[in-house]
Amino acid sequence: MTIQTPVLDSAPAASAPAPAPNPQSGQPVTLTRFLIEQQRRPDSPCPAGLRLLLETVARACKAINFAISKGALGDVLGSLGNENVQGEVQKKLDVIANDLLLDANEWGGQLAAMASEEMETLHPIPGRFPKGEYLLTFDPIDGSSNIDVNLSVGTIFSVLRAPDACAGRDVTEADFLQPGAEQVAAGYAIYGPQTLLVLTVGTGVYEFTLDREIGSWRLTDGPMQMPRGNREFAVNMARRRQWSPHVAQYIEERICGTEGPLGVDYNMRWPASMVADVHRIIKRGGVFLYPADSRNPGKARLRLLYEANPMAFLIEQAGGAASNGTARILDLMPTSLHERVGVILGDPAEVAAASEPQG
Repeated sequence: MTIQTPVLDSAPAASAPAPAPNPQSGQPVTLTRFLIEQQRRPDSPCPAGLRLLLETVARACKAINFAISKGALGDVLGSLGNENVQGEVQKKLDVIANDLLLDANEWGGQLAAMASEEMETLHPIPGRFPKGEYLLTFDPIDGSSNIDVNLSVGTIFSVLRAPDACAGRDVTEADFLQPGAEQVAAGYAIYGPQTLLVLTVGTGVYEFTLDREIGSWRLTDGPMQMPRGNREFAVNMARRRQWSPHVAQYIEERICGTEGPLGVDYNMRWPASMVADVHRIIKRGGVFLYPADSRNPGKARLRLLYEANPMAFLIEQAGGAASNGTARILDLMPTSLHERVGVILGDPAEVAAASEPQG
């Protein structure tokens, strides 16, 4: 499968750092131009190596989008009949997307290693390629249960710096176990009516739309700030028996609407795709909940490294909050590559109300 390269803008001569691009200015801004302008900022949040890495991830997302768009015609639907390290039946597209991300990123020289939700352990950079200073984690297809019924799915990714101690030795799983606050970039692609790439390098959240005619990511929104006060929540009601009494009460009060103690109506959404939920919340507000199982300590659905951390980074950059129910997600210290956590993210007031009271 051919991975298209992005349309590159001609770079202007070196000068003072340019202001953040404005998607409303009427002048098209490609992903490459955006990243170069981030690189030129005085604080340099996006050095050259990170810029090249993010462009490579974006190209892989274009290839994944192409595979998804073929559907049954490309023989990408259905499952393989075997389970991944998470104990979940793998979809064909899970494996295709995972391989596309590995193949696209292992040779560029920016990475020391990768880790994926679909693999039991880390993926070292082959010895025939140069090694870089970053670590990449990803969920190649989020919401894969939606694939066969043509609903939105996505790709989530996160970038960390490899510890200095990695120099001169092989990367280990322990090198990935950094709190989410250490992320230098995070983002997701959403494969829906439009194909979008949403990205942060710590200077706000920006949205790029794939222009399929020329194969280029174009800036279409940003810096995005999540609206507050939208009375809308996303939760899987089938997991209600697993919730803590506090979370159950939080949801019950909102279901009761004007007849309940809050005296206002709420809407509920659940597309079974975290990417779709988070994108909706960033664009129009609300809250997303996937609490841990209160009956079984440590049992939860979402993965800290591949889902919770990158989405928490994006949500906070957009003015929201993200908690595991008792603590800020970005402060959590991972204990394993595939650790799972409860997740409550979105409008800060709703996150605070849904989190367990302290003291």
